[in-house]
Amino acid sequence: MWDAVSWGYWGIFWLMVLENVIPPIPSEAIMSVGGIAVARGQMDFTLLVLVGTAGTVVGNLFWWEIGRRLGYQRLKPMIDRWGRWLTLDWHEIEKLKAYFDRWGGPTVLIFRFMPVGRTIISIPAGLMHMPFWRFVGYTAVGSLIWNIILVGVGYALGATIEDIEHWVAPMVFAIIGSVVVIYLWRVLTWKPRG
Repeated sequence: MWDAVSWGYWGIFWLMVLENVIPPIPSEAIMSVGGIAVARGQMDFTLLVLVGTAGTVVGNLFWWEIGRRLGYQRLKPMIDRWGRWLTLDWHEIEKLKAYFDRWGGPTVLIFRFMPVGRTIISIPAGLMHMPFWRFVGYTAVGSLIWNIILVGVGYALGATIEDIEHWVAPMVFAIIGSVVVIYLWRVLTWKPRG
């Protein structure tokens, strides 16, 4: 894998930005390996968590901004044309908007603990024009908690990088595989309303 210390805090920051722009890069690996560096006295726990959280927020702002620029109303032609592949119809988008208007903030917070979902949730938050500071606040709080857990796991394990890879890599592949299977099932069984 990589040596957290040789990358330094800036390396952690940019890896966490990329982890949220390109979801298959696992934050579990990045931050838990950072936790091992903390256990070895090579990094500071608090600074590592803050840097990782800042990278997470910046990475999520990328997708939030794309959603915001696209906007809720511009979705209609896309849904009409590509609804089958998105497995959505306009009625579901309207339900999503109503839900997001009421529960968007807590949803963003909860999704911070879900693989892949923690990145994807930024798109509807932007589409539904969740206010910037509200989005940043919920994203930062959820990310802070998640990063504390990950760094704590790496610190507690005190394992070698190779040991971490043995349990992180299969977990990441299993999650990605499950997402692909669920998506294919939705595409094959999806029927538009009317």
